[in-house]
Amino acid sequence: MKNENRKHLYTLTECAVLIALAAALSLIKLWKMPLGGSVTPLSMLPICLISVMFGLRWGLGSAFVYATIQLMFDLPEAMGWGLTPTVWVGMIVFDYLVAFTVLGLAGIFRRKKELGALLGACLAMFLRFVSHVISGTIFFDIWMPENWSSPFLYAISYNGLFMLPELIMTGVTLFFLLKISAVKNLVFEQNGLPFTKVNKS
Repeated sequence: MKNENRKHLYTLTECAVLIALAAALSLIKLWKMPLGGSVTPLSMLPICLISVMFGLRWGLGSAFVYATIQLMFDLPEAMGWGLTPTVWVGMIVFDYLVAFTVLGLAGIFRRKKELGALLGACLAMFLRFVSHVISGTIFFDIWMPENWSSPFLYAISYNGLFMLPELIMTGVTLFFLLKISAVKNLVFEQNGLPFTKVNKS
């Protein structure tokens, strides 16, 4: 029991560190969109790693905490946009709570090691993109430029401008990170302590 408690505490601590790292990286905007969304230096990677290392339960829980942090970061700016209550609810749900929590699904294929980590991370980021597109199509269509005839296509284009670079950078970085034996061992074989083997379930 003592060993299990120690393992739980270590996992919790490591998740907290990775969430803090993701939050810090998200504050560095390489490219910022006018109505929300930005390209950051790999801010989604730490959350994806949590899910790959510790499984979906820890991944989704950590991703939800991260989603809440992102909402708190962006709330002051969004308050000046003059949103209606309906749009507020839609934005909070689809642009934050759902969009960032789905990053916790990155470990869904973790049994397949490197390939599974890459596929899972790409799937998680694609699902975040889908959530943003839903929000853009339903709730932000009033801000669509007049030269666009389809809110759906505009939402795909708008969100693709920042999500595609994020996906490519994160996927490429994860691919090369997992080529490093020490990182691969840390991610797939143990959680940083010799007694804390990753639960393969």
